[in-house]
Amino acid sequence: MMPPITCIEDLHRLYRKRVPRMFVDYCESGSWTESTLRRNLEDFARIQLHQRVAMGVGGGTTTTTMLGEKVSLPVALAPVGLLGMQHADGEMLAAQAALDFGVPFTLSTMSVCSIEDVAAHVQRPFWFQLYVLRDHAFIERLIDRAKAAGCSALVLTLDLQVMGQRHRDIKNGLSVPPKPTLRNLIKLAAHPRWCWGMARTRRHRFGNIVGHVEGVSDMSSLAAWTAEQFDRGLNWNDVEWIKRRWGGKLVMKGVLDPDDARRAVDCGADAVVVSNHGGRQLDGAPSSISVLPEIAQRIGRECEVWLDGGVRSGQDVLKAIALGARGVMSGRAFVYGLGALGAAGVSTALELIRRELDLTMVLCGVRSVEEIGRRLLHER
Repeated sequence: MMPPITCIEDLHRLYRKRVPRMFVDYCESGSWTESTLRRNLEDFARIQLHQRVAMGVGGGTTTTTMLGEKVSLPVALAPVGLLGMQHADGEMLAAQAALDFGVPFTLSTMSVCSIEDVAAHVQRPFWFQLYVLRDHAFIERLIDRAKAAGCSALVLTLDLQVMGQRHRDIKNGLSVPPKPTLRNLIKLAAHPRWCWGMARTRRHRFGNIVGHVEGVSDMSSLAAWTAEQFDRGLNWNDVEWIKRRWGGKLVMKGVLDPDDARRAVDCGADAVVVSNHGGRQLDGAPSSISVLPEIAQRIGRECEVWLDGGVRSGQDVLKAIALGARGVMSGRAFVYGLGALGAAGVSTALELIRRELDLTMVLCGVRSVEEIGRRLLHER
């Protein structure tokens, strides 16, 4: 009998048992020494809360809005590549769970299930994340496909113009699907639940790319294509071009500098995500939460500011909002739920965060997300 799941860490432990090591490492790894990955968590833990009593906060709610859309709590599921390798049909399951819960889901360019797969599986609009690639014709087709699928926002990732070096992925020889080597087959055999799920789905490749790019039909050609396609020449002219091509709500993700945030607003951002890519790009960069206040002060009156990186609990959500965010994006927390329990695990992760946010709001003396401010933090 499985013990009660009371926090994200419980899902994390179950996730590590049920998902093959190479995909656990893909989710959990940071670049180089992983110092930024650790700092995202440590800096959240250092923030103390200011408890209030007898404040009469009955009838409180965690509902608010993100990009003008009503949400059940100020959390959007961040774009995560390879969700379909964490659990069979992972993107479709996570999207359905998130939208049913009342929070946005963001589909990654590097997803296993395609834009069309997810659109056919859900009844409400989701968001699509876009990388800037050298093949602009492919970008145009991706944008057009997102429009056709009814995506309500485009999330443009700015901090992956070159892939950060993640030692664990290199050592594991990560590929999608896993290469049928003896070593890999032995590792996969230790996870029969995962293997059974994968045997029952036809989705084992990067669905947004294979079949949509000339010359990319197998994983070896895809690996070469992606290595060549991330664009080191990414600049603000590209961002403005994508804004014009998309024409809808645009979120710019991967900003750590106030001047970059200012430029993102000038280029038409409806929301800016303060993010270091979960510690997976520039190792040695500051935590997202440590630079959030300055960026929020700089642009918070002109567009929404969100935080991504290190969010594992409802208390983390409250701390980010108290420091100037309108909401957060969370990746690893829901991946743990997905890998552990499928769609039910995603719902469980969101409910754990919602419950902890609600309880923390009560103990800090506020009824609504809009009442959360810096006074809720105990600053020495």
